[in-house]
Amino acid sequence: MQRAGSLRSAKTKLRQLYEGRSLAAHRFRYGLLFFDLVSLLYVVATSFLPRGPLLELVDVLIGLVMLADFSARFFISSRRVRELLNPLAWADIAAIVSFLAAMIGQAFGFLRILRTVRLLRSYRVLVQLRDDFGYFRDNEETIIAVANLLVFLFVMTAIVYQTQYDANPAIRNYADALYFTVTALTTTGFGDITLPGISGRLLTVVIMISGVTLFIGLLRAVLRPQKVRFTCPRCGLMRHEQDAVHCKACGQLLNIPNE
Repeated sequence: MQRAGSLRSAKTKLRQLYEGRSLAAHRFRYGLLFFDLVSLLYVVATSFLPRGPLLELVDVLIGLVMLADFSARFFISSRRVRELLNPLAWADIAAIVSFLAAMIGQAFGFLRILRTVRLLRSYRVLVQLRDDFGYFRDNEETIIAVANLLVFLFVMTAIVYQTQYDANPAIRNYADALYFTVTALTTTGFGDITLPGISGRLLTVVIMISGVTLFIGLLRAVLRPQKVRFTCPRCGLMRHEQDAVHCKACGQLLNIPNE
């Protein structure tokens, strides 16, 4: 009985941190977002350094923090099966395994970058950013489009680096992989670095096609007329023109507050 009560108490406290609206909860979620950004920079920076016991220790520590975060979110979830089927959960698991693999002397470097897919994907973080930053609220679609492009860039760069650095003398570090990914993504193609073989050509094609698609999405978000976020009380439409008086979907009179 006492153990069950302790578990309920722990679940309540964790839920308040992950889902609450208190100042402590806000700071906690911003801390997790900051941790994700730092771990991303760490992966990029350490690609230039030789592997050694110190880096492997840091890898394990980062993996343990990620494991604790994932376990806590799974523990407080009311739909655990649905949580496990979420692609974001699999990205988390792959990143955790890649960091903890240092304990058994293995490296799955490119999987570590999958942690980036969680950036700006958390509903609670998005709501918090909208509440705390007017600039984010007014430019959310553009910021999300830029974030999607950057996440794709980092993931593809990591894949290029991991698959080429042993076999391709032109890919010596993460910067070389990033340079190739950017030139392929923008379809510039200077030709000084190429990926040999059928798999290399197919990977290049994927980068080019996906990059063009993401660039179009970013361009659409930038050029699209700016809208405000206000939920229509009748139909629930959330995006409206800045000077809208009536909802364009149902005609409901809107009272959008001016800032």
